[in-house]
Amino acid sequence: MTTNTEDLISIIESLPVDVKIQIADNLLRSLYPKDEEIDKLWIKEAEKRVRELKEGKAKSIPGNKVFDELKKKYDL
Repeated sequence: MTTNTEDLISIIESLPVDVKIQIADNLLRSLYPKDEEIDKLWIKEAEKRVRELKEGKAKSIPGNKVFDELKKKYDL
């Protein structure tokens, strides 16, 4: 890393968490620009899943159970 990069990282590390989150979010958005078509598809999928839950066609699984199963499956 160059001195400028190290200085920048040092400055960022000294900032409050909320500012770091904003910086990280902006950096990620610059790496992965928003795609309106993909966003529309995710919204449609989320709405479908909520509808299926409400209609009883699907059931939710508590997050901790999902993570426990993944840890067991992959020996984590």
